[in-house]
Amino acid sequence: MFAPTTPTWSVNDLLSSYPSPRLSSTTITRLYDLSALIPPQEGTPQFEAVKSDLEEMVRLVEAVRLVDTSSVSVSGRGEKEDADRNIAPIDPSQLGEVGQQLLKHASQTKDQFYVVDSERAR
Repeated sequence: MFAPTTPTWSVNDLLSSYPSPRLSSTTITRLYDLSALIPPQEGTPQFEAVKSDLEEMVRLVEAVRLVDTSSVSVSGRGEKEDADRNIAPIDPSQLGEVGQQLLKHASQTKDQFYVVDSERAR
């Protein structure tokens, strides 16, 4: 089997082919407001670093959005990854028995129900 000695593609190369978005200072400040955070002062190195990082994240998201997924099929949960598990179905007539067995392990019960202590008043 042949293994490549160098990568066949790079995330950085892929992203460099997409235009870099420009976010305004107002947008950056608004994002901080929505996050209930205090933004760094505009014009400082910290502000420019945040702006650059956010622009790169937006570029990555836009690149992912442009990927053609029309030929991709999605399997539902449990169709493939759990196909090797042999889970025996429970007979509905035995559900009461199973529940009663589990109830025996509860630290507190009342009238065949689990009791959960809560500090929150109703």
